[in-house]
Amino acid sequence: MEKKDRDISWKNCFRAAFSVFVLFVCISGWKYVVKFSGMMFQAVWPIILGIVMGYILNILMNFYERHYFPKKIHEKKFQKSRRPVCLAASFVTLIVILVWLTGTVIPELVSCVKFLTAEIPPAIEGMFTSEWMNEVFPEDVLYQLSSMDLMEHVLKIVQKITSSLGDAANVVINAVSSTISIIVNVFIGTVFSIYLLSGKEKIKEQSLRVMGHYLPEKWSEKILYGLSVLNDSFRKYIVGQCTEALILGVLCFAGMVVLRFPYAGMIGTLIGFTALIPIAGAYIGAGVGAIMILTVSPLKAVLFLVFIVVLQQLEGNLIYPRVVGKSIGLPALWVLAAVTIGGKLWGIVGMMIGVPIVAAVYRLVCEDMERRERCSH
Repeated sequence: MEKKDRDISWKNCFRAAFSVFVLFVCISGWKYVVKFSGMMFQAVWPIILGIVMGYILNILMNFYERHYFPKKIHEKKFQKSRRPVCLAASFVTLIVILVWLTGTVIPELVSCVKFLTAEIPPAIEGMFTSEWMNEVFPEDVLYQLSSMDLMEHVLKIVQKITSSLGDAANVVINAVSSTISIIVNVFIGTVFSIYLLSGKEKIKEQSLRVMGHYLPEKWSEKILYGLSVLNDSFRKYIVGQCTEALILGVLCFAGMVVLRFPYAGMIGTLIGFTALIPIAGAYIGAGVGAIMILTVSPLKAVLFLVFIVVLQQLEGNLIYPRVVGKSIGLPALWVLAAVTIGGKLWGIVGMMIGVPIVAAVYRLVCEDMERRERCSH
């Protein structure tokens, strides 16, 4: 018994000493740890990209598999063809969506940016000479504002940006190398996603065997349940958010056409695209759209903002709760917190993935609290 206690004590001491050593190495060589972590992330980035692509494609593939001759699921020819046909259909669907975005949405966004950079400075200068500005602001203030050469300031900013880019040859070389690296990473990620989706059942079985051998049963159950909740949150959020953004963009375009607002197609596309960002996205698109309409008519810009407020109320009370809100089960307060923190950490990507992650954590915490309360009673 004493020998066993002595062995346990030596094991604990060794673990504590090893933990202290690892902590000391991490603190003293933190910059090397960060550098090594960056190198590892770049090395595994194609794999991460493949996992993300595979996850999105799996949503499409599951949809096609549910509708691919469901009444003939037991026939061998349909069993053998189900996976390759549905996988190919998923890739075709994703390619069609990307081509549509490249050919429709992105040119509209580029046109929007060009329009804003070309029209806003003259519109602001024109406002300084309007009658209502003369009534609101004193003459000396208007004189100072109108004497500012806005285009000169814009050109200075552009010159500073271009001068910081360095030598043109280096810029071209870096652009070419970055493009090649992106193409290679996308190709490797695509191939990896195909392997994942082709043998996802086998991969799942192997993962369960590994967890069963090397992890306690309770740990395995908790990890599997946590992953299932996270998967459910992401799947519902992706499908719901894309559907909600499409509906909002179409409603905005239709409403602008009926009310005869200018740039209906451009602004409708912009709002539908930015609506993929929870909460803040539609308001960002509305703000840009109002600025665009302001260059044509200040009154129509105000009416457009009123229209967007009404549309947002319709979307927030009817569309979002039915399409996204109830599916992820996350209160509005936590949605706002997830968007804010995710945006601060990882930008737009953080805004998009923050909501399903927080939704999964929220659900797990609520279920654990309910279980503890039942046990206490």
